[in-house]
Amino acid sequence: MPDSATPVGLAVPTRKPAPVPTEEPKDTTHTPSQRYLSTRGGSYGLSFEEVVLKGLAVDGGLFIPEEVPSLPRDWESKWLNLSFSELAFEILSLYISPSEIPSADLKEIINRSYSTFRAPETTPLVPLDEKDNLYLLELFHGPTFAFKDVALQLLGNLFEYFLVRRNQGKTGRERHHLTVVGATSGDTGSAAIYGLRGKKDVSVFILHPKGRVSPIQEAQMTTVLDANVHNLAVEGTFDDCQDTVKALFADPKINETLNLGAVNSINWARILAQTTYYFHAYFSLKRSPLYNPTQKVRYVVPTGNFGDILAGYFAKRMGLPAEKLVVATNENDILDRFWKTGHYEKKAVHGVEAEGGIAADGAKAHEDGVKETLSPAMDILVSSNFERLLWFLAYEYAAGAKMDEEWTKRQAGQEVESWLKHLKSKGGFSVQPEILEAAKKDFESERVSDAQTIGIIKLFYATPISNGTTNGTSGYKGGYILDPHSAIGVAASLRSINRAPDTYHVSLATAHPAKFSNAVELALKEEPGFSFDNVLPQEFVGLEKKEKRVIAVPRGAGWEGVRKIVEDEVEKELKSSR
Repeated sequence: MPDSATPVGLAVPTRKPAPVPTEEPKDTTHTPSQRYLSTRGGSYGLSFEEVVLKGLAVDGGLFIPEEVPSLPRDWESKWLNLSFSELAFEILSLYISPSEIPSADLKEIINRSYSTFRAPETTPLVPLDEKDNLYLLELFHGPTFAFKDVALQLLGNLFEYFLVRRNQGKTGRERHHLTVVGATSGDTGSAAIYGLRGKKDVSVFILHPKGRVSPIQEAQMTTVLDANVHNLAVEGTFDDCQDTVKALFADPKINETLNLGAVNSINWARILAQTTYYFHAYFSLKRSPLYNPTQKVRYVVPTGNFGDILAGYFAKRMGLPAEKLVVATNENDILDRFWKTGHYEKKAVHGVEAEGGIAADGAKAHEDGVKETLSPAMDILVSSNFERLLWFLAYEYAAGAKMDEEWTKRQAGQEVESWLKHLKSKGGFSVQPEILEAAKKDFESERVSDAQTIGIIKLFYATPISNGTTNGTSGYKGGYILDPHSAIGVAASLRSINRAPDTYHVSLATAHPAKFSNAVELALKEEPGFSFDNVLPQEFVGLEKKEKRVIAVPRGAGWEGVRKIVEDEVEKELKSSR
């Protein structure tokens, strides 16, 4: 254990007061929920456009609104029968000033973003076991069959909107051109590509480890032939790709010539977009003829980087009646250990202990000590979005000093920065018991092993579901085929149901089972009648045989070699667009 047994910081009444900024003219165009600050205290008063295009604050922190908005009066009756897009407009309008995006434009952006989804409800709520009040929120009906489409379809259109406006009347080199660079083990890359393909004034470069993503994931990325999409197959591991991306963002040379942008889960727009489906699930439940208004609702979320469940936390702070948010982790369980102990500590494993998962499903060799599992999208050592929750916990604790609002916010930023310095230098930190108790008011947590994941996939395949078949994932005997990530959420839901049997449980299904077919095959290969032919999406049939465009990056190229590829390809795009 690192030297973190003593809680870090938080001696609020005796600390030197944080500096208070000089008073600025009152902003009449933005509400506090439409202005943004950094979790580490170095940036305040930023616009939505600034935080979307920046992605990350200059002090290394993450952006959050200066104030979480409250829901309008009579919101439940007014929003009950809204479509997903209509609901998204109401929620996003609380965080985006009409002086930045006029209402008509925001509606058009939202409608265009979700017109690409196959399900009329966008994120349908499916009764998995009505006897036990267990429901599944299917988030995989977007273009790449993963929950990330909900956010990345919107983010791509936001990028385009802001760039078109910035470039109005400009030509050639005068135009603001965004270069998006990201690393992926499969899912994030394909969702980002489908969200940005064909967008004007945006180039997207996605690095993936050659031969270490599933064939479907690779095909989803490399068969997109739009001129602004560039796939780089890197000889090495996912960590090599990630390290290259970090080196590019830290390199002054490329930042002098290109505007780099990020699409990973730290971008605030991704969190904001995902908030909508918590409200949508709640209203879907309320519209059910079996709904009992006296019963509470819990949301159960399989999570690694804490972004998906963080959206639920914002919804709860706004006023959504969520009794608890249940964090469901795999064997990389830093989040579960935090809620059990108050210690947030890396737990690196190496060698045989780290081995597991299925390479063809995207399991990747990590040099930093992450364990490979059957749910590779959740294989993390630390959760990048957890910093946002830490800020709110620190803020509420600092408020006990009864200082003014500006002092309290800056104090929270100082505490977050202190915690994260300990994480980097000592491998972890601990929080005060009061902080842990505050976190437990909103959250519970569960850890689910690979063996338990396989067991849940088998159980729900063999058990008839309440409504027979559903959305192309029904299997033998009317059972349901879960992908391994969604299975972790369901496993955690069943444990939560034992503690709260008279509570509705909405478990988030984050990917279509065909995305991680090898893990599903491992679980169900001996089950009578099982065949992926029953659930394989038509969009996947023949995908691997289509024309592909990919740039090979040899092992010795290094990040400088990738920089040259990026610079050369952007230059070609700029010349062709003149």
